[in-house]
Amino acid sequence: MIRIKRLLKSFKYAQKGFIKTWREEQNLQIQSIVAALILFLSYYLGLNRMEWIVIILLIGLVMLMELANSAVERIADVLKPRINSYVKEIKDISAAAVMFSSLIAVIVGIMIFWPYFFN
Repeated sequence: MIRIKRLLKSFKYAQKGFIKTWREEQNLQIQSIVAALILFLSYYLGLNRMEWIVIILLIGLVMLMELANSAVERIADVLKPRINSYVKEIKDISAAAVMFSSLIAVIVGIMIFWPYFFN
């Protein structure tokens, strides 16, 4: 059985986590601004339904990866707060995942928006 009170609490914790991360992580702020601009551009250009789905999924992917990266960095700092080569590698790999998802989003975004600007 679903406990509504417990469910609402979990949403509240998730919201707190997002707001805290957004306030502390410059990359998430930049990605949020770019996402808003992309959504505005998508609306302005009149993207079709499938293009909207892809855009929203890509924005979600990049934001999700940034949030996961922030969580991994915090966990790594708690477990091994001193400078440690493994902690550095973990953080670098996690950052690479964000960069890779962003690169995929840019490539697919170019493929979607190209015909609207150059055809």
